[in-house]
Amino acid sequence: MVEIDEQVNVAKPRRQAPPPRKRSHGPDSLGGTLAKIILLGITDAVAAFVLFQLALSGEWLIFGISLLTTLAINWIYLRRGGLPAKYLAPGVIFLMVFQVFVMIFSTYIAFTNYGDGHNSTKADAIASIQLSASERVPDSPQFPTSVLEKDGSYFLLVTTPEGGAKLGGTDQPLATVTPSTSSPTGAATGVEGYTTLDFATLLQHQAEITALSVPISANPEDGSLKTADGSTSYVYTPKLKYDAAADTFTDTQTGVVYSDNGRGSFVAPDGTSLNTGWKVNVGLENFQRAFTDPNLQGPLVQVVLWTFAFAILSVATTFALGLFLAITFNKADLKGKKLYRILMILPYAFPAFLSGLVWSGLLNPEFGFINNAILGGADIPWLTDPVLAKVSVLVVNLWLGYPYMFLVCTGALQSLPEEVDEAARMDGASPWRIFTAIKLPLLLVSLAPLLISSFAFNFNNFNVIYMLTGGGPRFADTTFDIGSTDILITMVYKIAFGTGTGRDYGLASALAILIFVIVAAVSALSFKKTKALEEIN
Repeated sequence: MVEIDEQVNVAKPRRQAPPPRKRSHGPDSLGGTLAKIILLGITDAVAAFVLFQLALSGEWLIFGISLLTTLAINWIYLRRGGLPAKYLAPGVIFLMVFQVFVMIFSTYIAFTNYGDGHNSTKADAIASIQLSASERVPDSPQFPTSVLEKDGSYFLLVTTPEGGAKLGGTDQPLATVTPSTSSPTGAATGVEGYTTLDFATLLQHQAEITALSVPISANPEDGSLKTADGSTSYVYTPKLKYDAAADTFTDTQTGVVYSDNGRGSFVAPDGTSLNTGWKVNVGLENFQRAFTDPNLQGPLVQVVLWTFAFAILSVATTFALGLFLAITFNKADLKGKKLYRILMILPYAFPAFLSGLVWSGLLNPEFGFINNAILGGADIPWLTDPVLAKVSVLVVNLWLGYPYMFLVCTGALQSLPEEVDEAARMDGASPWRIFTAIKLPLLLVSLAPLLISSFAFNFNNFNVIYMLTGGGPRFADTTFDIGSTDILITMVYKIAFGTGTGRDYGLASALAILIFVIVAAVSALSFKKTKALEEIN
């Protein structure tokens, strides 16, 4: 019977598990569908507004890119399936807008003369020159005037000798309007939708109103209206007359002719150029200026050397102090270890720019706390002496940076196997020998990439430099606002947005490209060298 039962059991077919069902993509829930409709509706509404504005301004390339992006977003989120694309699309779009586009645009600007006086087209520059270089017509009639305001812009409402009313602004030539209010003498004083300024308001905005120049017509040669008191306007005609056939400006008083020099400016034979120019491509001129301009060449070399020194010393000092504190507070039997660790990371909790401002006050040579309270009224120029300013920057950056190294070193130490230490101690190795031959190499395996990223961060550590010293003390052998503690990124910022020498976005973009090349080269070389550490494992 046993044999028969075994044969029967063997003969029974085994029940196989059913094949897994293919998951079907069912419809979204009601909440998900409503959220999709609302979010896509908002996105499409914003896109439609942006596309409309781009079409009006004639930016057809950006218009096409924006249109394709909008269509792609709708296709991704309206079709079934494609779940990974729905999660990846926002990140990819933001990456393209805030990283790729910025890099491409900065590279384009680096090959132009874009900056103060060269920020628009040639046609705009010609119109601006004609409006700015003007003089009052001797026999100009007086136009009774009222100053109006709308959306933060000022306009002139004038009454013509024939009794008509005309309204115009800086970018809006005079046009006939119907006044809503008039003075007892019949002069127009108001227009519906505009606010007429009273005398007190005129005094508060006197500079803007006296600088207001309203074109008489679309042709700049016809002149413009200006007012000095807000009640009477006069006709002003261009002092520089433009000859479209010869593409030159002629000074009507001196007869000097300004010609297009092919570099975005109108220049006289003696080399004098008009203040207003236009944006043109200049090739590698900005890169050449960085190494040949006497005002920039010497300071640039000093800034580059200090940038490398600052980044290397910052990484070395913060890592050394952070590792020392991590080893000190990593003992298992240490009392109050948690409290000590909290105190160690407090500087990391404060914003760097705020800490820089606080330290700037503490190190002030005249009324700073360190000189007056700690050093008994000593007069030590912590921020005004070139050498002491660099030392101060390094000390403050050490105070700001060691908590990060303390955290990463603590985590790396706790991940090391204790058996290695025990074996080394049994072999008679000293604590220093264990640290240098075992712990430090093992730590560098995991910390080397972090040290490289820390170098790249300090290479562009804008906050601590700009908030503490402002890059000073300033070099005496250059007209640029560059100082002893400036690093490349603060130097680029001053060139791009400086007030002393004007804005030069083209040169700043060229220097930014140099920074990218330097950091990329150093990082690539460092990562290549750190591969040798992998053999330790």
